[in-house]
Amino acid sequence: MTSKFMLCSFKTCPWVQRAAIVLQAKQVPYDITYIDRDNRPEWFLAISPHSKVPVLQIDGKHALFESNAIAEYLEETASPRLHPEDAIARARNRAWTDYVTTFSSAISNTMYADSEDEFAARAGKIAAPFGKLDEALGKRGNAGPYFNGPKLSLVDAAYAPFVQRYTFMDRLRPLGIIEKYPRLAAWRDALLDAAAVKASTVPNIEAVWQENLVVRGRWLAKFVPESVRGAAMVE
Repeated sequence: MTSKFMLCSFKTCPWVQRAAIVLQAKQVPYDITYIDRDNRPEWFLAISPHSKVPVLQIDGKHALFESNAIAEYLEETASPRLHPEDAIARARNRAWTDYVTTFSSAISNTMYADSEDEFAARAGKIAAPFGKLDEALGKRGNAGPYFNGPKLSLVDAAYAPFVQRYTFMDRLRPLGIIEKYPRLAAWRDALLDAAAVKASTVPNIEAVWQENLVVRGRWLAKFVPESVRGAAMVE
């Protein structure tokens, strides 16, 4: 692949991170431009139909939006292959990738709660999708550590940003949920330790994620360390 890529992002966006993980796993060079979510430039609005990230610009001529479309494009045009070779396994991977919206919503809704009661109520809904994934991991027929075995896949890239954010949230306000699902917990640990995942964000992603809670005035922000809260308020 000889194209030049530029990924448009917000610093804390998990959907952009998904695309970045795929680029990193395939060792495809790319540039990244961070968009101000409160002041999105006209050139960006012109290439993003719903004004959201990620957008992948290709050679300055083409622009792809939606993280799944970007991942599938990269899968078709760059090695190594991250989808399984077997057609049934590949379809199953795509189905579980589609489930990521249900999984991610349970996590995102919880971390953006506006009160303690709302946080607790939303956290109570996390167990259901966690259980579904834990069950799916139990039916893999392989020893892992990734969804399909020893190699990172597009399914792994889709879920990694959200198990990472669950982990960030759990460090601020321990939830005691993932511990009930050992296969999911082991998968989470493997994903967060993967080189492609580590290289897919800004270096201080957890602090930046915490700053975002403070800036957005979410209830969980009360547990953010004072050093981070101070930096966020200065900005």
